[in-house]
Amino acid sequence: MSNEDITLTAGDAEVLLRPGNGGRIAGLKVGSLELLRQGDRFGCFPMVPWCGRIRDGRFRDGAHVVQMPLNSPPHAIHGTARDGAWRTARRSADEAVMTCELGAPWPHPARVTHDVRLTEDSLTLTMAVETYDDSFPAQIGWHPWFNRTLDGQDARIDFTPAWQEERGADHLPTGNRVDPRPGPWDDCFGMPEGVDVTLTWPGLLELKVASREQWVVVYDEQDAAVCVEPQTGPPNGLNTAPRLVTPLEPLEATTTWTWRRP
Repeated sequence: MSNEDITLTAGDAEVLLRPGNGGRIAGLKVGSLELLRQGDRFGCFPMVPWCGRIRDGRFRDGAHVVQMPLNSPPHAIHGTARDGAWRTARRSADEAVMTCELGAPWPHPARVTHDVRLTEDSLTLTMAVETYDDSFPAQIGWHPWFNRTLDGQDARIDFTPAWQEERGADHLPTGNRVDPRPGPWDDCFGMPEGVDVTLTWPGLLELKVASREQWVVVYDEQDAAVCVEPQTGPPNGLNTAPRLVTPLEPLEATTTWTWRRP
């Protein structure tokens, strides 16, 4: 199938998908409220086959060290799939499945599948990485840019992480876990019982971001947007907490965003 834009609807919720722009969720409207920051670089993009930064763009892959392009010098950031064209495998009024083939500069041929399901009060995203041949380390995550301000109301962030990954001067975790610190953040947090973060625009909307995964990056250093990023491991995780994709065991993760209005 094609990589043309897709619109999903359920009740008064609407999602705009752009397979041709990195499989990006370009918009999420609930009634008259657009929750995602607009623009070709924003919305919500899939982070795969890694999340956040890889230190110096290098990671160990079995007996070899792999060098990825430094697209955020001195590091490599956010995977390769957001820069590629995805294709639509199937779609209906409220669900679409997009696929992307991983290849160079990523050293392992693989397929990524992203299932996007919309209901009147939720959006469920499920992503999987499958290998055709050899095994390799990988990560899955999502990078949504939620509008900080809706109709004059600024978002409040509520969550109770068990720890915060101490961030070094290079913006990567040092390996130390510390008590959660006040924002603003560009930081990774541990939530062993599953990601559970709530954004509230007072009087307008409450949005809960949830996942069975235990890692979330929160980024709120920009005035325009707040990012809440569930992922299968911390930044630089290909080196420090790799998850292995094998021919028998794909890597799969899900996040659900649920909203309610007062």
